[in-house]
Amino acid sequence: MPTFEPKDIRNVILLGHSGSGKTSLAEAILFGGGAISKMGNVGEGNTASDYNEDEKERKCSLSSSLLSFVSGGIKVNMIDTPGYTDFVGEIVGGLRAVEANVVVVNATGGVEFGTERGHKMSKEKGVASLFFINKLDKEYADFDHCVEAIRKRFGKNCVPLAYPIGKESSFSGVVSLLNRQGMDKLSEEEKAKSKFALDLLSEAVAETDDVLLEKYLEKGELSADEIKGALRKAFAEGKLIPILCGSSTGDIGVKELIDVIVNHLPSPADRPKCEATNPANSEKVELEMNPSGPFAALVFKTLSDPYLGQISIFKVFSGKLQTNSGFYNVTKGAREKSGPLFTLVGKAQTSLESIQAGDIGCMAKLKETDTDDSLGDEKNPLKLDEIRFPEPAISYSLKPKTRMDEEKISTALHKLVAEDPTFKTTRDEQTKELIVSGMGDMHIGMMINRMKVRYGVAVDMGTPKVAYKETILGKGGSQYRHKKQTGGAGQFAEVWMRIEPLPRGGGFEFADEIKGGSIPGPFIVSCEKGVRGALQSGVLAGFPVVDVRAIIYDGKTHPVDSKDIAFQIAGRRAFKECMQKARPVILEPIMDVEFVVPEEFMGDIAGSLNQRRGRVMGMEAGDGSQTIKAKVPLDEMYKYVNEMKSITGGRGTYTMTFSHYEIVPSHLAQGIVDVAKQTKAEEAEA
Repeated sequence: MPTFEPKDIRNVILLGHSGSGKTSLAEAILFGGGAISKMGNVGEGNTASDYNEDEKERKCSLSSSLLSFVSGGIKVNMIDTPGYTDFVGEIVGGLRAVEANVVVVNATGGVEFGTERGHKMSKEKGVASLFFINKLDKEYADFDHCVEAIRKRFGKNCVPLAYPIGKESSFSGVVSLLNRQGMDKLSEEEKAKSKFALDLLSEAVAETDDVLLEKYLEKGELSADEIKGALRKAFAEGKLIPILCGSSTGDIGVKELIDVIVNHLPSPADRPKCEATNPANSEKVELEMNPSGPFAALVFKTLSDPYLGQISIFKVFSGKLQTNSGFYNVTKGAREKSGPLFTLVGKAQTSLESIQAGDIGCMAKLKETDTDDSLGDEKNPLKLDEIRFPEPAISYSLKPKTRMDEEKISTALHKLVAEDPTFKTTRDEQTKELIVSGMGDMHIGMMINRMKVRYGVAVDMGTPKVAYKETILGKGGSQYRHKKQTGGAGQFAEVWMRIEPLPRGGGFEFADEIKGGSIPGPFIVSCEKGVRGALQSGVLAGFPVVDVRAIIYDGKTHPVDSKDIAFQIAGRRAFKECMQKARPVILEPIMDVEFVVPEEFMGDIAGSLNQRRGRVMGMEAGDGSQTIKAKVPLDEMYKYVNEMKSITGGRGTYTMTFSHYEIVPSHLAQGIVDVAKQTKAEEAEA
């Protein structure tokens, strides 16, 4: 494939609600653009973009895919994305690489959550929008209702560029309002409605340009050429949002969509300059889409291929890269040798001699490079702003089923994490559990399935243990004597200790108030070792102890039997006795949680948080949504994502970060103690 100039490239992402027909539309566009000779079918599992086995099995997209083709001398890089909320990270990454989107709307469902999400995310990223009303050949499909809903929800600058011929089973084609051809095929009612749509288009275009507005006010209409001439600039600036229509499976309206993508959507050259940072001096640099500029690219997606290994997909924002050359990974500070450059149509590859500003390309088997890494020139390194992927919302603990699985699990998880930045793994130091986190049950389930199918690793999943801690509310004292005689050298140590609480987050302090040398210095150190050992397992349920000060103030020694181990034991047991007398309690982690939900569900979410011991700290109104800030115990949040989806119909999201520890209410503490003791007993039996 030849190298294309920025003005001759269109980078487009397909967005929309699950089931709106994005993958089928991508297939129809590839067929119409000449990239494939025959259209595949989602039901048969032979589409270009849904090529993974789990996607074929579920008959839906689970990850984004790159689909490149050339039409009319223009290179189109199209990214097909999943519609399920669990895979929103695929959309976030893809939006960083495009200048325009096609939001696919199901004609039988109208504006759904996925429609709103796609348009809102695109608007936030400055990406031009286009709506395609799909499935007009289905029962209950209603073009006029969809247009009305789109204009009501997203603004009066959303205007039709096409009108359908016929309805439902009689739907047979579309009339382009740009070319005004095929109007004679419309019924009288349809002609009147299409004339109204054309008036909306003319008026909206006129309002984007003062000269056109003057002409429109004089004549009451604009010519087809006048409308076409203003569209691209109006789309790029977001002043106009076109609405097209058709049926992807019936291959109707797709030709008109390709025409708008190629001739009217913005190119990389139409977009504003982007900013990069020189890591050497933190100086900001404005980058133009110039092939002669310094090389700067960003990896926005990583794939795992069974034959090629890891494939890095990147967008070039400045400069040029030759195949089989090399580059500098600015993020990692490492030099990389690149192999052949190529582009993709699903999993099918097409070789590239070079790639330059504005284009999207791929490289395989890079040793240092991951998603979100900036690529550049070592002599003039430029780091692009990182992609802000959403934080995971749900976690599970993993336990390998066999010893063989245990040995392979780290490698498998590392590859899956590299492929999807919203999938994360951690090892909890306190509970010793391996924790995986993702955007929802479906997301986690897909990753666990891929781990089994691709890497042969089987695991058991469970709810993670909460990292509880223990502390004290009062003071306690102990005078503990350790004495052991076994025939030979004995053990003797006597420790007088008291403990007192520290402020929350104070950790642990050890104080020495020994006077007169009743315990020599080396044995005081031994006492501290013993106490620190006791901190690992509290007296209530065996959780780590925090926010305590231990003071050793007296004791006794034996000239022969006193030794390090004796004072370690005495220190540990004295501390335990002190804990029992100092009103021990259990602490639980409290999380700062920020919810973004549609306004109509605000009361329901606040009510459900109250039932989960959450405290609403504040609310902020947004564009049709409310942001609720709350503090919620971690134990209540592990599976809250499913409840929130149920309440909001999948339209709510949340992010969560650790805040602090608080005392567990007394009516819940005993249950936690009982579970901990039962677990300990089961582990002892095993």
